[in-house]
Amino acid sequence: MIVVALLVLAGLSAIARPTTSSTPLAPDNPGPAGARAVAEVLGDQGVEVTYVTTVADAVAASADGGTLLVAQGDYLLDEQVDALVRTPTDLVLVAPPEHLLDVATGGDAGLAYDWGSGTADRPARCEDPAAQAAGTLRSDGVGFFLVDGARATLCFPSPDDPTTGAYLVQETDGRSVRAVDTTAVLRNDAVAEDGNAALALWTLGANDRLVWLVPDPFDTSLGGEDAQTPALSLPPWFGVVALQALVVALVVMLWRGRRLGPLVTEDLPVVVRAAETTRGRGRLYRRAGARGHAAAGLRASAADRLAGRLGLPRSADAPALVDAVARATGRPGEQVAQLLYGPPPADDAALLELARHLDRIESEVYHS
Repeated sequence: MIVVALLVLAGLSAIARPTTSSTPLAPDNPGPAGARAVAEVLGDQGVEVTYVTTVADAVAASADGGTLLVAQGDYLLDEQVDALVRTPTDLVLVAPPEHLLDVATGGDAGLAYDWGSGTADRPARCEDPAAQAAGTLRSDGVGFFLVDGARATLCFPSPDDPTTGAYLVQETDGRSVRAVDTTAVLRNDAVAEDGNAALALWTLGANDRLVWLVPDPFDTSLGGEDAQTPALSLPPWFGVVALQALVVALVVMLWRGRRLGPLVTEDLPVVVRAAETTRGRGRLYRRAGARGHAAAGLRASAADRLAGRLGLPRSADAPALVDAVARATGRPGEQVAQLLYGPPPADDAALLELARHLDRIESEVYHS
């Protein structure tokens, strides 16, 4: 009965599952970091949008041409980049990593990284129709640069460095590669600003079919001729299983870990008399020649007992204790300070003499 109830609950959960997601730049994400607004407008304009999260699905969906959008792609492996670039589609790269941009443009472009006033409002300053339709653009990306002799065009250049720009276009053999360095052209929270919407719609709506790839960080597929060869020697379900194993490990650690609580007293296996403990510690000090430690222990114990006898708090400082002992014994304050806080003894005889003086001064306080 319980199993049936669980199955019914699982079925209802699957039916009630929302058709939206929270994946950044995904076309089904209505949140600020999503890109549902652009996808909905493209659909209204007659563009068939196919959302995929694996390279194999992207390659398969791009077999008949159209436009392939790669949103970011920081986790793509080299073999996956090569598989995507070989598709017979127009490529649109949004905030691409260095390797993806280099392979897609045949080495004609790279990331500028430091390119001045990234948030400045800049005009297109190129003849590309999509850039002209956008008019101006504000970029929060790293910018692009072109190598010498590159067959590409830079748009929206930096006001500080006209050799770098936020958008590039490369037309080769009837195929275009377009790259924009900022995700603002897709994000719901920024697409309505400046020329972001126009640039996105012109770039992504150039063909009737659009394959929208937001790569899954755990994807190891390739697709195409290499569909049977994984990019890594890991099965596709490895990421999910690894995450579940991590959760199980954390639960076991919390279950079996030490729990904090009140201290519990335990009986000692052997009862040791205090005198034996004192002798043992003394022998250890003597064997190590640690006269300084021994003297410090004697002085600290004597000071603690004297303070308690004279009614001083444990937090009382050295001058207060010296003054109280001097008044109680009639000894000079310098002598008391020398006994309680003086330098360590030079030899065993001096250590023995210190112990005798401390015992004598305690006796004087107790009988005062």
